[in-house]
Amino acid sequence: AVPIANQVLLVGLVLYHRSAVAQVSEVMFGANKYDMDCITWSPNGRILQIEYAMEAVKQGTPVLGVRSKTHVVLASFKRAQSELASHQQKIFKIDDHMCIGIAGLTADARVLAEYMRNECLNHRYVYDAPMNVGRLVAQVADKSQTKTQNSSKRPYGVGLLVAGVDEKGPHLFETCPSGISNEYFAMAIGGKSTSAKTYLEKHFATFADADLEALVQHAVEAMNKTTSSDQLLTEKNTAVAILGVGDGGSFKELPADELTKFLDKLEKKDEPDATMDDAAPASAAAGPAEGGDGPAPMDTA
Repeated sequence: AVPIANQVLLVGLVLYHRSAVAQVSEVMFGANKYDMDCITWSPNGRILQIEYAMEAVKQGTPVLGVRSKTHVVLASFKRAQSELASHQQKIFKIDDHMCIGIAGLTADARVLAEYMRNECLNHRYVYDAPMNVGRLVAQVADKSQTKTQNSSKRPYGVGLLVAGVDEKGPHLFETCPSGISNEYFAMAIGGKSTSAKTYLEKHFATFADADLEALVQHAVEAMNKTTSSDQLLTEKNTAVAILGVGDGGSFKELPADELTKFLDKLEKKDEPDATMDDAAPASAAAGPAEGGDGPAPMDTA
């Protein structure tokens, strides 16, 4: 028989080992035990993995959209990972009548963009007609939601602004990693988007009857609010895409010479913008806007 003293010693060693393992786990994975997968609810009713994915959207550079009765415009701020790199693509053409602007993980955005393109091609092949914008957005939202209910998957870390034109006119939708989608008159997502939203909320009543030039000018003015006082929008770090009803919804990205005309009319910044409440977390993770070392390998756009 094992002496009682040895038994006590053995039990003590086992308890010490468990305590040490618990401490190592807490150091490695944090004190929160409810964020190891996307199917575990925390005691206060949250799924933390989904919130982390939505936070990845806030770490990306901003993208915004505005729409009138005849046109929808997307504008984005493009970041270069270094002085030797080209600026990241933020607006992707899906079909002749549809495009998306992204904020978050670029790799995840490419996967969703490819899916949307295939759905548009299949719909045009079967029905000989362009795909309804709202229907495709619902499918993307469903696809995003399925990633949140399987422990072997993870949510997409990207938010989309989907601009399109169909028989009902221009549309602007937002999708997020949780699987929620909404339609907007104007919307901004990504880092530092709070300042753009403030501008859009102040002027959105005039968007419905605005002509194309006024709509584009509003878009670049709102985008200008997301940058610091010493950061200027240029034809290299800014992209603007247009979809209109009158021209059959044909996708058009403004070339540099046309874009410069709108950038030259921007309101001058006299003092630093103090309204960018979300600037700090975004800039901390996203890195410098022009040059410098950017995040790798999980590239955000």
